[in-house]
Amino acid sequence: MRVLGVDPGLTRMGVGVVDGRIGAPLAMVAAGVVRTPADEPIHRRLLAIDEQINEWLDEYKPDAVAVERMFAQEGVRTIMGTAQAAGVAMVAAARRALPVAMHTPSEVKAAITGDGRAQKEQVAAMVVRLLKLSEAPKPIDATDALALAICHVWRGGAADRIAEALQRQGMSLPSGNVPMHRERGRRKGGFR
Repeated sequence: MRVLGVDPGLTRMGVGVVDGRIGAPLAMVAAGVVRTPADEPIHRRLLAIDEQINEWLDEYKPDAVAVERMFAQEGVRTIMGTAQAAGVAMVAAARRALPVAMHTPSEVKAAITGDGRAQKEQVAAMVVRLLKLSEAPKPIDATDALALAICHVWRGGAADRIAEALQRQGMSLPSGNVPMHRERGRRKGGFR
């Protein structure tokens, strides 16, 4: 399975491509960032993201796209731009009929390090180790995108196989996103 991981951002969006499957070594194919100038109008920035994401999709031909699911922990302006950038990446994948998965930061941290509260440095160190790199790609957004791709190979790949097996039996998964990992901060009566 080849996965394009996307760490969304409006000024700097991390992208990373990983080849792998459960139980086999992983391999980094590419890592980098999609950039837009902060002084450009939002519609031009989103168009630039779309063009650059499509270049990555054309060049690396992933089987799936994994995007970080965001939580409104930052200011509204920041989260809006990040959400818009994530949406552009998801639409680009949807145009090509590629499966799109969203993973929370704690899901990614837990998949990579075994600890859903791991620090960025711990995640980066494990990405280097898992992909047998000499150092973490820079900027950190690229490393985060690789972590998302790895998480999807390990977690999303299993979910895809379950869905395929159910489909062969004439069944399907419930519609909507079924969380594979509960985010910290659960409230009584449901998730936040």
